[in-house]
Amino acid sequence: MSVKMIRLASALAVALAATTWAAPSASALSTTYALSTNITNNGNSYVGNQLFVDVNDVAGQPQQVDFVFRNVGPVASSITDVYFDDGTLLTLLSTTVNSSAGVAFSAGASPGNLPGGNAVNFQTTAGFSADSDSPVSTNGVNPGEYLTVRFALQGVQTYASVINALALGLANPGVNYTGALRIGVHVQAISPQGGSDSYINGEPVPEPSTLAIAGLGALGMIGYGLRRRARS
Repeated sequence: MSVKMIRLASALAVALAATTWAAPSASALSTTYALSTNITNNGNSYVGNQLFVDVNDVAGQPQQVDFVFRNVGPVASSITDVYFDDGTLLTLLSTTVNSSAGVAFSAGASPGNLPGGNAVNFQTTAGFSADSDSPVSTNGVNPGEYLTVRFALQGVQTYASVINALALGLANPGVNYTGALRIGVHVQAISPQGGSDSYINGEPVPEPSTLAIAGLGALGMIGYGLRRRARS
């Protein structure tokens, strides 16, 4: 099997893990984003392929949205700070809704802006951040854990407004674009170096049905390659 096929199969496996997981009381309206863009590069292992945020509407509350931060592993690491460069949000309501038992966060991160955020003009909105309680790495989002941050929305904004704001942020990289929304995390205790890095959200993860079709195609290509090797 070629290195290219192995990498493709691995990428599909990670993406499938991202989309098949569901947080307790996950909404019917949910979009998953990879926290895949490393903006600091401090010499640590890259963990952007295991960090995700699910954007879910809150059932019965059309002007509330949950952001579910997940670390699916396998590399040991801990999301210790979350930041929002806002376009549609109004008020951070809670950091304790539907979070893992081993995760404890409080509103108001320190430092107040995403470390390394200046490089991509990430400007954390005042009051729109949270960090893990001491001991920070232990209470952060480690592999297999998740954190839910709930926000109220401005005026007549809805779940669709949040998704549109995230699209604006992706369409204008490095620009503090009016009405856009970007999400950042600071990750510490990254194995094996033990250091930290900052990541911001990338593109939405494809729907499971799309991934299933791509996966079947990849498996077919892998099978074809194995048959060719067997004949030679």
